[in-house]
Amino acid sequence: MNFIENIDYTTKIVGIIGHPIKHSFSPRMHNLTFQSQGLNYIYLPFDVPPSQLGESLKAMGTLGIRGLNVTLPHKEKIIQYMDHVSEEASTVGAVNTVVNEGNQLFGYNTDVNGIVESLFPYKEDLIKSTVTVIGAGGAARGVLYSLIRNFKVSKINIVNRTEERSESLKDYFKDKMHFDNIATYEMMPRENLELYKSSKLIVNTTSVGLFPNTDDSPTDLAESFNSSQIVFDLIYNPLKTKFIELAESQGATVINGLKMFIVQGARSFELWTGNKMDIDSMSKEISDLLV
Repeated sequence: MNFIENIDYTTKIVGIIGHPIKHSFSPRMHNLTFQSQGLNYIYLPFDVPPSQLGESLKAMGTLGIRGLNVTLPHKEKIIQYMDHVSEEASTVGAVNTVVNEGNQLFGYNTDVNGIVESLFPYKEDLIKSTVTVIGAGGAARGVLYSLIRNFKVSKINIVNRTEERSESLKDYFKDKMHFDNIATYEMMPRENLELYKSSKLIVNTTSVGLFPNTDDSPTDLAESFNSSQIVFDLIYNPLKTKFIELAESQGATVINGLKMFIVQGARSFELWTGNKMDIDSMSKEISDLLV
């Protein structure tokens, strides 16, 4: 039966909330998987401004929406509306997946799954290393948690447009995870040059460079990078951001955000349905769309 023809009053609704939301490939990923597994679900995008976040979650219960993914700018503020929060999401301080169980909202952070899987091949290289994280939002929280908990790094530099926000993030992880070796800097590419060059891993957690603004980059200085580095951009659209291209031009090992996107989505899918997603086939499907 055609996927659309199969939608009826028993169809379970899941979706994604963010602002803006038009760039997301999550509806494509989940709807293809629902169809391939014969599940009576549909995944929809909801553009929710910050001022309407609380109201949208009330509507979730009223409409019987089974679950949501959460993206910028809601990952941190949504925690206050959850009835239950997983240990991981609570420690990170950000939720990217919501499950509705009997009108009780359960918050999870599946970004951590995607980050750990993406960096796992480089685990030995990262032990006792210095890392620079660009950005101080919900995604940055997931990165810091993953690096401290799973990769035993020795120092983390946070580079952000506003040092007040990065200072807040530094204090949060000092308190929550007792990790004291965190430094903060304002985002000034030329002034940050030596900082970048001395880092084993650089992670862009911001939306700078996201489609359609593909000419943008947190730094436009190729000399920020070198061949001994690992450079990870959480953006997956485009697959090769300007940030990644600059790092690659200097011989750095580069990682785009596609694996993280697929793995975090697969974990959300499992939380909603109890089923596993075929990660390999979905990675190819989304990759083909982005080329």
